[in-house]
Amino acid sequence: MTTIKASCPTCGDVELTPPQVRLVVCTVSAWSFYAFGCPGCSDEVRKHASDDVVRLLTTGGVPAEHWSVPAEALEEHSGSTISWDDVLDFTLALETTDVVAAAAASVLRPRHVG
Repeated sequence: MTTIKASCPTCGDVELTPPQVRLVVCTVSAWSFYAFGCPGCSDEVRKHASDDVVRLLTTGGVPAEHWSVPAEALEEHSGSTISWDDVLDFTLALETTDVVAAAAASVLRPRHVG
């Protein structure tokens, strides 16, 4: 079986087998990573997986999990961020929606002509 050499920040160099390594390949290559539980200290170690690392790990028998980033996460946003006050104001505004819906319903209700 293939031996994979990696490094743990606490224990230093460690040897792993393909089933001990999790490889996540993302549509945004900067977000791809590999992770493993250190056999020495049991900490989970997560590191960026460049295209070369992905190629090496998959060649070594590590199955790749593919992750597609939703388009919304990649959109550029402008303007100020939402504050807790904004959330509270929105919540309070939602409490008045029943009044608005009732008023709209009375206007839209068909009238019977006798």
